[in-house]
Amino acid sequence: MRIIIVTPVRLLGEGLATCLSGNEGASVHAVVNDFGALRRALTSAINVVLIDVSSGFDLEEVRCVAAEHPRLRLIAIGLRERSDEVIRCGRAGFAAYVPRDAPIETLCDTMAAAVVGRLTCPPEIACSLLRQLFNGAAPQAAANNNDLTRREGDVLRLLGRGFSNKEIARELGLSVGTVKHHVHSILSKLGVPRRTHAMRRVREAPWIA
Repeated sequence: MRIIIVTPVRLLGEGLATCLSGNEGASVHAVVNDFGALRRALTSAINVVLIDVSSGFDLEEVRCVAAEHPRLRLIAIGLRERSDEVIRCGRAGFAAYVPRDAPIETLCDTMAAAVVGRLTCPPEIACSLLRQLFNGAAPQAAANNNDLTRREGDVLRLLGRGFSNKEIARELGLSVGTVKHHVHSILSKLGVPRRTHAMRRVREAPWIA
C-alpha cells in the first residue's frame, strides 16, 4: 500500500508515518496538511489516503477527491463511531473509517480490507447503514430516474466514474459540446450546482442513471 496522510497536526502525521513504516506492505509517500497539498502529492501509485476528520476538513473537498480518483481508497481516521457520522463519511466518498479509540493494528487491518473492497464495522453500524438506504435513498432516486433521458443516464454513469467531458464524448461517440449540454441538463434535473455533486449522487444511488 502506498499511503498519503492528510492532517494539519504535524505531530499526528509524523507519528502515524513512523508507526506505519514498520508495517510490512505499507509505505507512507507523504504527510500533507490540506487538500491542495494532497492533490499535488497524488500519483497513480497512491492507493490509500488517510484523512484526519477530527480536524474539521470540509467534506465537499473529500467528495471532490473521491469523484476525481474513484480507485483511491479514502479512509477517515479519528471518527466518532456513531451511525450518523459514519453515514456522513460514506456519502462524502470514504471507503472506510477508523474510530478515535482504535489502536494502530486496527488501522492496518482497515487499510488492508479497504484496498480489496471490504468494510469492517460493528453490527449496529451496518444495520444503520441498511436502514438509511431503505429510508432515504430509494424515493429520491426513483423521482430522479423519471427525469433523465437514456442518453443523460449514459453520461451520468460515466460522470460517476470520474470521466471528463472529452472522455465521455469519446466513449459515447458524441461531440464535446453535446456532452456539455447533457451535463448541464443533468445538473438541472438533479437540482445540484456542480458536476462533483452529480458524481456523488450517482455513486450513492447508481440506479438513478
